[in-house]
Amino acid sequence: MLDSVGLVRAEDVGQIVVTGSHGGLLAGEAASAIKVDARAVVYNDAGVGIDSAGISRLPALDVRGIAAATVAAATARIGDGRSTYESGRLSHVNETARSLGVEPGVSVDTFAQLVSQ
Repeated sequence: MLDSVGLVRAEDVGQIVVTGSHGGLLAGEAASAIKVDARAVVYNDAGVGIDSAGISRLPALDVRGIAAATVAAATARIGDGRSTYESGRLSHVNETARSLGVEPGVSVDTFAQLVSQ
């Protein structure tokens, strides 16, 4: 669990990263989605926003084969990885996550179990 995806380190390659960061790409750059090849990652949808900006990291991570999801901002505090894990409910998932059986509405713990199989 990390409060910011910017705290991801090289040691996190292949791990499930749960972050309090919003799910929006920075400056529209796909490389900003996450700086390592994690197994999976969860963000906060930050209310989704105009043009679905708050979930724009999800398709960028499909291209890299990384399962990704957002939790609804109403279920977890933005910027708080522990809150994301403990009370977050998935609002959106990318196609990579969906192919592993992940659906919106489940807990982050269920997401982690499904992407670990």
